Amino acid sequence: MTLNKTTYLTLALIFAAAGLHAQDVKPPEKAEKTVSEEIEIIRPYKPVLAEAVKLRRSPDLDNIKTYRAKFNYQLTDRKLELNTDIQKLQAQKVADERQAELFNNYVKGGLGNLGTFLAEAYVGMGQDPALQTGVFFRHFGQSGKLNKQNENRQQLSAFVRSIGEKATLNGKLNYQRNGLYFYGIDEANPTLNPNPERQAFNFFELEGEAISKFTPDPDALSYAAKVNAYMFNDRFSAKESSFTLNGYMNKRISNFNLGLAASAELGKTKDLNTDVSNNLLRVNPYIKLQAGGVKIVAGANITQEFGTKSATRIFPAVTADLTLIPDFLQLFGELKGDVNRNTLKDLTDENPFLNQNIYIKNSIEKLSFSAGIKGTGGPGFGYKARIYRKDITDMPLFVNNFDSFNKFDVIYDFGKTKILGLEGELSVQVSDNLKWTGKLNMEDYKAGEERESYFKPQLRLSSNFMFVYNKKLTFDASVVIQDDSKAKVFSANPLNPDGTYPPVPDFNNENIVTVKGFVDLGLGANYKINNKFSAFAKANNILNTNYSRFLYYRLNGINIFGGLTYSF
Repeated sequence: MTLNKTTYLTLALIFAAAGLHAQDVKPPEKAEKTVSEEIEIIRPYKPVLAEAVKLRRSPDLDNIKTYRAKFNYQLTDRKLELNTDIQKLQAQKVADERQAELFNNYVKGGLGNLGTFLAEAYVGMGQDPALQTGVFFRHFGQSGKLNKQNENRQQLSAFVRSIGEKATLNGKLNYQRNGLYFYGIDEANPTLNPNPERQAFNFFELEGEAISKFTPDPDALSYAAKVNAYMFNDRFSAKESSFTLNGYMNKRISNFNLGLAASAELGKTKDLNTDVSNNLLRVNPYIKLQAGGVKIVAGANITQEFGTKSATRIFPAVTADLTLIPDFLQLFGELKGDVNRNTLKDLTDENPFLNQNIYIKNSIEKLSFSAGIKGTGGPGFGYKARIYRKDITDMPLFVNNFDSFNKFDVIYDFGKTKILGLEGELSVQVSDNLKWTGKLNMEDYKAGEERESYFKPQLRLSSNFMFVYNKKLTFDASVVIQDDSKAKVFSANPLNPDGTYPPVPDFNNENIVTVKGFVDLGLGANYKINNKFSAFAKANNILNTNYSRFLYYRLNGINIFGGLTYSF
């Protein structure tokens, strides 16, 4: 700045001196003379720049607008962990699978020859696996070619099941009816039964059950309790009532199990000339050892009969299982004894053509032994075979009544009946589309006081075959084979004056006849029209054989029926 001021001051002095010198010039004397002097003017240099190239280095303080960037923040609230352990990986939750449309309910109906009529329905409430209720109804009626060879059956039942955290509760209410006629006919005297009597059975049942759920706790206490009550009657005067209470407790201690099973069965059977109270109390304490593929249960079966007859008996109760090859080969054996409580309901289920005033008496299974093998031979293959021997006193047998040949009385073999049997089961599933099952029973009866064990065949064979042709068409076939059996026919009235059978039979007043065996072959098919409708067809006794299970009662010939099923 000092140098610039000095420069400006020097230039100002020079200009002032020049001005003073110019005033000393004389004016021209004559007008025609031209001034020819050169005047040099010196001033400060001031450059001029175009507006386009000006640079303003100072900031523009008048521009106060600010730029704000937009950011998205995701803050994670995590606890600071100072441990250095390896953290467990958390599995990612899989998306919920789309629930399949289930059809728990159905209605089924069918018609066929021999007056066959079928109506069936099932309605289930809800899809909650922990709470299930349902109602089932079935009617089946059929008429044969013989006089009054008619039979119809009805069933109506309801159930409820609740699965809790510690126990499972089950309840059932059931009603069954069976209507039929005493249509038995003697081929040698076909006019002996011109007007068969009508019979009808009614069965009411109520049942409840509580079962503890399994727990891996080695010191856990498991239990189960079941109560059952029923009333049974026929079209005449027979009535029976029963109340049964079963209980079970088991305590695990390491490899040992201490348990107690007990039951009380109270029953009464009454007819015009009979009145029997048949009660049974059973207690079964036991100890069980299970370790290293070996399971042994050793205990006692203590029974007490009371009512019309009173007796106390103690039987052994021992079972053993030995696993040689896990899931493939297992040996088992059993030694036991028991009192088999006979009831009118069980006897009519086996033979519905019973006479009136049936006497009820228990059978004593003094000692029975069985042993066998069971296991699997790979996926889809299972087998079981056992041999057994039983000694039974007072085994119930059916015999034709002397006055009414088409009605059966119940007698008891007062001696000791010895049974030697062989039982086998086989299941083969080649694939999901092909399955076959079969069961064989061979029994050799040696009667006690009687000459034969009546209506007890020595060979019974049943088999079932199922084949899935495609997703819509399924076939099934079944076969039942039964060997010959024996029956007793009286030539004179064997009854005592009081109407009872003598304890020792009189062989002079009876004859033994043979009831021929039979082969019953059945075929069936089911076609799925869509998800809701399907059609079915079934044929029974395809060989059209006139066979009998009981003397004088010939079963129906070939029977074919079919219908539709609607699921919803």
